[in-house]
Amino acid sequence: MKEIVVVSGKGGAGKSTVTAALSYFLDKNDVLIDADVDAPNMKILLEPKTIKKEDFYSGKEFRIETEVCTNCGKCYEECAFNAIDFLDSCYVIDQISCESCGLCQFICPVNAVSDFPKLTGKKFLSYIKYGFQMVHASLNPAEENSGKLVTDIKKMAKTIAEEQEAKIILIDGPPGIGCSAISAISGSDTVLLVVESSISGLHDMERLIELVKKFNIQKKGFINKFGVNPEIDEKVIHMFEKNDVDIIGYLNFSEKIPELLKKRQILTEDKFYYKNFENVFLKLAEEAK
Repeated sequence: MKEIVVVSGKGGAGKSTVTAALSYFLDKNDVLIDADVDAPNMKILLEPKTIKKEDFYSGKEFRIETEVCTNCGKCYEECAFNAIDFLDSCYVIDQISCESCGLCQFICPVNAVSDFPKLTGKKFLSYIKYGFQMVHASLNPAEENSGKLVTDIKKMAKTIAEEQEAKIILIDGPPGIGCSAISAISGSDTVLLVVESSISGLHDMERLIELVKKFNIQKKGFINKFGVNPEIDEKVIHMFEKNDVDIIGYLNFSEKIPELLKKRQILTEDKFYYKNFENVFLKLAEEAK
């Protein structure tokens, strides 16, 4: 079984568009993961049918038990995040402002502050119309620990893939170089680096390559919006070659692409792009056979 992760240095580089196009070639036993838990959008293109849903808990949520609280105000005075309000003659914790540091619980003289597991997101197992399953998740707004959520859904997907004797796990990773991107890359066999042929795309990809170098992983490259600026194209190619990244695919700039995406149509369904992505998929999957 081979684990392939598709990542980019910035949002909007075309990473999810490329991943969705490649997923067309997955077998029914293979598994797709949408690991961009802060902004999951594979569901927009692939229209998954949910089979299973689970809550994701991470960290703690603190609450003041009003029947125990003596309204001494010590927690209100000491909270560094101004997360405690006095409403209707009671002290309450504003969960949006709270950073879950636990100081209020520590200093409360009457133990009126309780803690509970914090619900921070959802995990899903869904069926995709092309015949395979997708594991995906969504982190609640303003919540943290996206890296842990990515690790959780990767474990979930790997268990399913092993039970089904899958050959490939394909991952749509988060953009950038944060914790969630590190979690998505960790343990994978091959990384496909999708770069947008632009100044910002070039610079952000340079940072991502430095991160990927820290992993013992094969590096492949894919250039999106190719042909818009030949000078930038040349710099992107040189960057990949200098860092031993094997370029296995290009996607020329075309106004046809956003028209297809607006119709929720993945590029592989268009015969013009089918062969292009088939060749990329075969190169990525070569060792999985």
